[in-house]
Amino acid sequence: MTVLVTGAFGLVGSATVRQIASEGRRVVATDLDVPANRKAAAELSGVEVRYADLTDPAAIERLVAEVAPTAIVHLAAVIAPFCYGRRALARKVNVGGTANLLAAAAKLPTPPRFAHASSIAVYGPRNPYTVTGVLSADTPATPADLYGSQKLAAEELVRSSDLDWSVLRLGGVISVGISLKQPEEMLYFESLLPTDGRLQTVDVRDVASAFSAATVRDGAIGKILLIGGDNTTHRKLQGTVAEEVAEAMGMTGGLSPGRPGNPDSDVDWFATDWMDTAEAQEILGFQNHGWPQMLAEVRALTGTKRPLFKLAGPVARAFLARRSAYYRWPGKYADPWTAIRARLGDPAPD
Repeated sequence: MTVLVTGAFGLVGSATVRQIASEGRRVVATDLDVPANRKAAAELSGVEVRYADLTDPAAIERLVAEVAPTAIVHLAAVIAPFCYGRRALARKVNVGGTANLLAAAAKLPTPPRFAHASSIAVYGPRNPYTVTGVLSADTPATPADLYGSQKLAAEELVRSSDLDWSVLRLGGVISVGISLKQPEEMLYFESLLPTDGRLQTVDVRDVASAFSAATVRDGAIGKILLIGGDNTTHRKLQGTVAEEVAEAMGMTGGLSPGRPGNPDSDVDWFATDWMDTAEAQEILGFQNHGWPQMLAEVRALTGTKRPLFKLAGPVARAFLARRSAYYRWPGKYADPWTAIRARLGDPAPD
């Protein structure tokens, strides 16, 4: 069995490639030919690497024809917050690239299964003080930002195809391999999210297991599945996630506190919430890493650096406070969409 993985050198992509390869299947990893991806490719073993641009229909048709995959895991995307300042490129990749890949796959004598990465961004803002229940596949999709609208448009292309498809809507994907080298855009973005917004985290290794299972388990065909960690330990609040990770690293009190959301506004929230993952878990059996286990791994990986991080805590707090989206910003509530427009670009759906 041959699996073609797009976006193969991102956080989810690298984990997915490793997972599928560990199961003894042939993996062809594809992504843009840029230095960062070449470096990531060098760290993978037992996989074939084919560089290609999803926005080039001819290149994608040639790639798919030559690889002749029995399954495709489509992860490539321009994600939030980077898509807001690159609207045209995001559309070409997130929607156009999906269309190109589907068209190429449909031309194979034996069309492959297609596991598509989507996001709970398709549901739009979620005010935890007014919403009832948790997200499910049946919750109406009402995206309010560029990323959510493009992900929904790509989903519609996948669902209208003649391939055996699965759509996996991802929650808050996290790795225990925490890197302190974050892009400035990401630091700013994380700081603008309401601290009391609900978030269901999930270990990237479990996401990889879900995608791997989606390529072989027949129960996943024709399903929209919500991918989050277990309901017992992974249902968190946005602000507590970073705090608990920082504490596990020894950097207690090292984060800027952020702002809560406005309970009287259903608009001024981001597209995160808790999820009903029961069907996804039943079909894919992917939830293997609880939140306490992840924190224990972070502590172990940090090791002897923890005392140094403890000393750096106050300095880190002051540094992050000055780079916060709400530094010297009037008011007491988070205002994510205004903060995004102020620095990251236009988040409105296209």
